[in-house]
Amino acid sequence: MSHENSFEVCLVAYLGLFMLCVSYQVDEKTCIQFAMKLLYFLLSALSLMVCVLAAAFAAHHYSQLTQVTCGTALNSCHCKLPSAEPLSRTLVYRDVADCASITGTFQLFLLIQMILNLVCGLVCLLACFVMWKHRYQVFYVGDRMYSLTTSEGQQQQV
Repeated sequence: MSHENSFEVCLVAYLGLFMLCVSYQVDEKTCIQFAMKLLYFLLSALSLMVCVLAAAFAAHHYSQLTQVTCGTALNSCHCKLPSAEPLSRTLVYRDVADCASITGTFQLFLLIQMILNLVCGLVCLLACFVMWKHRYQVFYVGDRMYSLTTSEGQQQQV
């Protein structure tokens, strides 16, 4: 994960932990509680977008890396993209004896980065979903059932 991505995710995590420690009120009577929930939702949504972009960036570079042809020359590794690519260029890695170690390590690094960013994106999506569901899809079934039984009992006594 990139530095900016991990900063936002950590900020969301700290804000979530702080929200757990603050006394909870169901109907959000305080402005601070509402502002914290809104900030938590917005930061989670922003982190979700950053994680998806980081995963797409790693996937793009991984697809380019699978097309690279490498050769060893003078204690360095020369890797070149196919000439059909519009931005075909040669990458030189000095003091490398084996080109397979470079391409294999980069591919593994990019795969791990894609997986971690997708997992982080799913966690952020889950946080957004929980906050949205908690805010707009709250059902007080117990209170409603209790009030119906109370009103029916009162009607029967009258």
